[in-house]
Amino acid sequence: MSRHDFQIQPSFKHRVVFTRAAFSSENPALAEILAEGGGRRAIVIIEKSVATAWPSLAENAATYLKTCGVDCRGAEIFSGGETVKADEMLVREICALIHDGHIDRHSYLLAIGGGAFLDAVGFAAAIAHRGVRLIRFPTTTLSQDDSGVGVKCGINGFGKKNWFGSFAVPFAVINDFAFLHTQDEETRRSGLIEAVKVALVKDAGFFRWIEENSAALAALEPDALEQCVERSAFLHARHIATGGDPFETGSSRPLDFGHWAAHKLEAISGCTVPHAKAVAVGIALDSLYAEKAGIAAAGLATRVHNLLCRLGLPLWHEQMAARSGGELQILEGIDEFREHLGGDLTILMPEDIGRCRDVHEIDSALIVTCLKMLSTLSGNAAECRNTY
Repeated sequence: MSRHDFQIQPSFKHRVVFTRAAFSSENPALAEILAEGGGRRAIVIIEKSVATAWPSLAENAATYLKTCGVDCRGAEIFSGGETVKADEMLVREICALIHDGHIDRHSYLLAIGGGAFLDAVGFAAAIAHRGVRLIRFPTTTLSQDDSGVGVKCGINGFGKKNWFGSFAVPFAVINDFAFLHTQDEETRRSGLIEAVKVALVKDAGFFRWIEENSAALAALEPDALEQCVERSAFLHARHIATGGDPFETGSSRPLDFGHWAAHKLEAISGCTVPHAKAVAVGIALDSLYAEKAGIAAAGLATRVHNLLCRLGLPLWHEQMAARSGGELQILEGIDEFREHLGGDLTILMPEDIGRCRDVHEIDSALIVTCLKMLSTLSGNAAECRNTY
């Protein structure tokens, strides 16, 4: 027998930019990124809701590319939202555009839209030619402060969130704050949950800042919203780049705190519960569980729940109590979370604000108790009610 082991250590540059009016002729951010890559072809993919809000966006993007010496092979508009992740239709359509436009590994695909749209378009970019250069333009609070700066893409399969997918570092992420303020109030507000999450698990100072600015954030004041989005995105990107496991080869996913229940809630509801609101409920549940299990300091759950209420985010959804064959369906999310990675069950739980640890066992009976407590809390506290 002959065996030879080689250590392969690829290196990626994760370019994350915060700007405004990215396609203005006076804004050099995108031009600098295009020049760095040296590509000479591009195609632009825009989510329909964004194109409706910005009627001249496609033309502006094509003009900008032309002034940079890049041949724009088309600016296409597609519907977005969670439904585009339900099957492979959008992925196939984007792959066809990449093929027909002769977009190769040195060309660019510019994707402009919300998180679910970027997930599906990004998956197409990742599998076409085994990866073409993707430049993301997240447009929602949720995508700008979390998913848009991530290195994952995918669509749902077998009734499970993101079952089909890939790890693919985008060539660049350009967070254009101008897009944020044309989103509807609900979209802008609900996306704040990922900032709460990353602050809770990574940065006590940021969590205090969110608490201190909760009134301004609840009112969606532009300066506060933009500061919150940028600080959240920075923490997410820094963890991915320096946390030691960017492609999740281990069993721990710190940035998925609260997500085991969130992903299952989305599936149970047939994706009628938006991801951001599902995450809010998942964080409310895991914060309460951590305290009741003796993992977290006393009072942590109350502090988290109060902040969610002040921001207008939910603590509960009736589908959390859905049953199948007499069993609570939400509990299936624990094993599904483990199965998605394989290996030991590993779920992050907070010990205090900004300090967490992995746990490898979950007391299902205590989860049920916490669910009952959340249901009662949400039903009795008017400020915590949320209608879907």
